[in-house]
Amino acid sequence: MPSDNIILNKASPKIPTRKSLSAYYSYVSGNDEEINDELSSIQIKLRELKFQISSQSKANFSLDRDLRYLDNRIALLIQNRMASEEMKDLASHLDDTKSENRRLIPSEQQLHKYGNLFFLLQSEPVHIATLTRLVNLSDIDTLLQTVMFTLYGNQYESREENLLLTMFQLVLAAQFEMTSEFSSLLRANTPVSRMMMTYTRRGPGQSYLKNVIAPEINLIIEDSNSDLEINPLKVLEELHRSSGKPIKKCLPEEALNDKDVIEILKPRISKLISTANIFLDAIIGSLDSVPYGIRWICKQIKSLTRRRYPNSTDKDVCSLIGGFFFLRFLNPAIVTPQAYMLIDADPTQNPRRTLTLIAKMLQNLANKPSYSKEAYMECLQPFVEANQDRILKFLFDLTDVGDFYDSLEMDQYMALTRKQVTLSISINEIYNTHSLLQQYIDVLSPLPNSKLRLLVQDLGECHPQVPRSENLNVELDLYSRWETPLESTLESMTFQNELTLHDIMYMEAKSILVQILRSMPQLGVISNDGNNLSNKKLRKTEFGGIDLLHVSQQAATSRDSILVRKGIKVREMLHELESSGVISSSNGFLNLSDEIVLEIEHLGSVKEQLETEYANLSSVYKTIQDHNEYLQSQLETYRAYLENARIQAGNASGQKSKKKNPNAVPSGVSLVQPPLKDKKNSSTFGFGERAKNIPFISKSPELNFSPKNSPPNHSSPLSRSRINLKPERSNPAISSGSEISSSLSQSQSLPIPDKLGKYCFSHKDLEAMGVIITSNVPKNRRVNLTFLILCLSPSTYTLEIIYKGRDRPILFMNLILDDLLARKNDNLAVLDMEYVHMDISNLIDLLKRCF
Repeated sequence: MPSDNIILNKASPKIPTRKSLSAYYSYVSGNDEEINDELSSIQIKLRELKFQISSQSKANFSLDRDLRYLDNRIALLIQNRMASEEMKDLASHLDDTKSENRRLIPSEQQLHKYGNLFFLLQSEPVHIATLTRLVNLSDIDTLLQTVMFTLYGNQYESREENLLLTMFQLVLAAQFEMTSEFSSLLRANTPVSRMMMTYTRRGPGQSYLKNVIAPEINLIIEDSNSDLEINPLKVLEELHRSSGKPIKKCLPEEALNDKDVIEILKPRISKLISTANIFLDAIIGSLDSVPYGIRWICKQIKSLTRRRYPNSTDKDVCSLIGGFFFLRFLNPAIVTPQAYMLIDADPTQNPRRTLTLIAKMLQNLANKPSYSKEAYMECLQPFVEANQDRILKFLFDLTDVGDFYDSLEMDQYMALTRKQVTLSISINEIYNTHSLLQQYIDVLSPLPNSKLRLLVQDLGECHPQVPRSENLNVELDLYSRWETPLESTLESMTFQNELTLHDIMYMEAKSILVQILRSMPQLGVISNDGNNLSNKKLRKTEFGGIDLLHVSQQAATSRDSILVRKGIKVREMLHELESSGVISSSNGFLNLSDEIVLEIEHLGSVKEQLETEYANLSSVYKTIQDHNEYLQSQLETYRAYLENARIQAGNASGQKSKKKNPNAVPSGVSLVQPPLKDKKNSSTFGFGERAKNIPFISKSPELNFSPKNSPPNHSSPLSRSRINLKPERSNPAISSGSEISSSLSQSQSLPIPDKLGKYCFSHKDLEAMGVIITSNVPKNRRVNLTFLILCLSPSTYTLEIIYKGRDRPILFMNLILDDLLARKNDNLAVLDMEYVHMDISNLIDLLKRCF
């Protein structure tokens, strides 16, 4: 046996039927780069395209989140009636600058440990499945992004896709166990429902929506003048408005009995039913196009429902399946097609209403319709009755797919024996996952010596999130920390799988022999263009099969080093398989030979399918690229808006012109630097991170006002560490001192700024204004403190604490206005500056008054 670290089970029984895996194993093999025929070439191109789609989808997902974050920050500024110049700092989020300074990444040793951790998480989905049930809804989106787009981010790679579906199975099973009422199953906004909806947004689901329902949606969009409103109250209101009559309030029954309303509703109802039938025909007719993963989830819903609720009817089962397929997958795309990139612009009022009604009609097909809230929808009941049997059959047909456990075992084997299994992941994704695991480790891994607990403990304390400029992508080498036999590892990955380790070796030997035959056209099986040839020239045994020992010998004695290794390896495998009784040389390995012939024939027929798939995926990739350009244009639109606001604010300003500050930040620089001769640090826009990471502090090690007996800091006085911005909602020290003022005293006069525009405040001044609410500085030293505040650029400030007699500040920090607003919005009232605690609201008011 070659040195592949495989521990064989000599007693493993022979499994005669292996053809269910033969085509699949060679098809997904990752070694086609070594073969030079046309079939291999299209496989390589297809894998590259799928990788590009997955990468672009992840980038688009991040851009979407960035835009939502930016919208939130702009809303905060508007709510607080900020002047236009105070919005300029947001432009730093839009500048695509790259930091030139050295980024801090985990050490090589830490990266190895993270490689062990993420190997375990990816290979054993039970841990992530449990974690998704534990985290808060506020954390689930970030976790799902890592799971869907990174940990299992290769959306077209069978191993990762099947492991992700295994995780879904575990999560769904737990959800069914925890739900006591059938009526509440899969209905609420839970992590499970968020997972299911996020899964449908991956590449295969998007491709299905574009091919199946996008054409029908666009037909409705084009007919923008067609009004199919059937709410009698709205119809009557429109009649009165068009005729000039006064609009009066009336009951729905009165509106429904109006003759004019009845005449308008009849053709509209007929048109709606006709349109809904077109949608339904397209959906039912595209059963084979529904992505395998979505159908498999439907299958699990059906299976779990039958086991958990044995008395449930077919309609009950279909209502749950339809709840996922329609409510979580199809209907959101029908109601908001612009969010799914199915149309180029937002629909106008009439098409939007028509699409909403169509979605409701389809949902009523799958669920037991209730018209208590929308009685006017009852007129569409004939559509439900006419299609009830069709939809039940369709939903059951959705579940008619095979399991993937055999394929998953082969994929896991390939991953475990591959020399390099890597994961591209950002530093913040690593730290966030580590933080969640650390937080819930007692539930995830209660045993003291369990693998997950040992890995998390070995990593130590989790590092905080880093700024976007330091949030690099790293390539983690994934491998197991433990020397576990392949048998036990594979058994932990599969369910009721009857394959043995010798079966796996059998499949690998067959795959290698197919590769050799495809690599050596002179053997007479296949031509250079991937087409099958007559087997007349192929050397055969007396039993009529391929002489496999001759094939392995030809490869082992060839001039190609790769083929030499393959030939030696497969020859040893053939001997090992014979000694274990899996194959026999007495019949010339006839069974294995026959399967190889079938495999080569299958590969020949696969070529056209791969070319078709490549063409379809190219269209999907183009759509995703177009959406990326759209998101980028949105960012440019925000930049133009903010720049225009900056210009208008400058023209309209009535303030006296000030001398230009040499330390002011130019447009496009995102992190304000203190006036120190340090290397530049820059931080681009980070989702939910700036408030923690952008402010910096520099303090003198010689002066320690803190009542805590902490060891002295021996670093240079110019060295800077991140400021401690603690979320202090209730602080005993604060409550015993000054009360937090709700607003800054407007009667307090401001000092006159110096030539650079700096404002100078004493400790007593800021206490009187309610800015300082408690202090760690001894009272006899407070008179020696001076606080200097400078506006470097709109909404960006510096604050220095000067101690009398010292030539350098004992503390220096940057204040970013929208960070302070975000903290205030999150009910974080206090800013902990080590020496003093400041009230955030009053600090914001002071900055407004000064600048």
